[in-house]
Amino acid sequence: MSTSNLSTGETCSTHAQCVPCRVLHLRQLPADISEQEVLALALPFGRVSKLITLKTKNQAFLEMASEEAAVTMVNYYTSATPTIRNQPIFIQYSTHRELKTDNLTNQRAQVALQAISAAAVHSGSMALGGEGRGLNLGQSPVLRIIVENLFYPVTLEVLQQIFSKFGSVLKIITFTRNNQFQALLQFSDAVHAHHAKTSLDGQNIYNGCCMLRIDYSKLSALNVKYNNDKSRDFTRADLPTGELEPAVAFGVTLPPYGATAFPPTFHQHTGLSMAAVPGSLVSPPRVSLQVAPPAIHSVLLVSNLNPESVSPHCLFILFGVYGDVQRVKILFNKKENALVQMSDATQAQLAMSHLNGQRLHGNVIRVTLSKHPVVQLPRGGAGQEEQALTQDFSGSTLHRFKKPGSKNFNNIFPPSATLHLSNIPSPSCSEVLKDLFSSGGFTVKAFKFFQKDRKMALMQLASVEEAIEALIALHDRQLDHNQHLRVSFSKSTI
Repeated sequence: MSTSNLSTGETCSTHAQCVPCRVLHLRQLPADISEQEVLALALPFGRVSKLITLKTKNQAFLEMASEEAAVTMVNYYTSATPTIRNQPIFIQYSTHRELKTDNLTNQRAQVALQAISAAAVHSGSMALGGEGRGLNLGQSPVLRIIVENLFYPVTLEVLQQIFSKFGSVLKIITFTRNNQFQALLQFSDAVHAHHAKTSLDGQNIYNGCCMLRIDYSKLSALNVKYNNDKSRDFTRADLPTGELEPAVAFGVTLPPYGATAFPPTFHQHTGLSMAAVPGSLVSPPRVSLQVAPPAIHSVLLVSNLNPESVSPHCLFILFGVYGDVQRVKILFNKKENALVQMSDATQAQLAMSHLNGQRLHGNVIRVTLSKHPVVQLPRGGAGQEEQALTQDFSGSTLHRFKKPGSKNFNNIFPPSATLHLSNIPSPSCSEVLKDLFSSGGFTVKAFKFFQKDRKMALMQLASVEEAIEALIALHDRQLDHNQHLRVSFSKSTI
């Protein structure tokens, strides 16, 4: 193919989708574009085999060394339009399968291409997109991912589904650290990792929650010895499931799984469309993650409770921090066990991940999924005590999440010694609130009002266990004739 038979009419138009190939067509280039500027768009994604510039037509053709590099480049610039000298550039697949550079002009271009490519590799870096989106060619292909504002469960499979849109995901390790769900994810190369980080950092997996915070890991590779719900090597289907011992299984130093670690239960996707899942529309639209919370039962089994202290109302208030509790049943013959029915499966997962292993009334409680799809109300012939052990809260005014888009979705945190107080009557003094908690037997370590809003405050108690007890006792406590105190866990400290 010579320069003369390359034209806009022979490449993909905006109305005809070409199939992926190694040859890319660049349009609307500056009239005096240089080979260096064109290559600056492409070299971060892989080696460029051939280059033809049509300066009179403000176009260029690139042939990448591999189709994978071309696909990665097109995918990247679909979500991040490249610019040269503040002018948007359009990139698409060409209808040509390869470029021929047999005339003298194009042979000279290939000499320039070789010189520029060698210089780029020697320098070790190349600007991506012409606007300083830097990619260090020695950068790690391993990303460290933190999921903030975790309202819906995020599993290993969800991460693989999202990140594989940007390249080949080889390995994933998930763990919990500092009460945050985190992951290490290894791509096949650093270009894919850079592409994913640039596109996904700061994005929400679901609308209004589960925000991704992404950085490069110091590790150059992950060593995964077991394939299970916490770690996966997608290149090794033969690996055993093993035991979840982090230090042994992962080949890297990781903290032990705490109470907020996800149980190895949720690994099947429902295949639901996004429209079928309330509150899971992806924002912003340019990142189409297309993931749905897994389908599981919404009933939890809570065991090792203190039968002398626990009540349906107590569990309603505590589990209500993480979702809208519908029914609670304390088992008549085994009062250390209870069933808690949440509004939906994702709220059940959230409550389980945050409350399993916490201490309540002196006992470390265990929270797991129940096999029961719903909590049954007592039959008419049940005794008075048995009826009192089961309560229906479906019509409660204390549900925190019944309003779509409520700001409560953005303030879900693990149990902590610091409580967030809101709906405080104005004017109120700190001593009144301190006395309220002290009179309930709680040790107030610190207190402060929010500077801009004295209807909210932080209160730090002696321990997480004490804060849990205080939240149960004082949430919805009437402070004046028409205002009730709202209590939740805070991520802040005083």
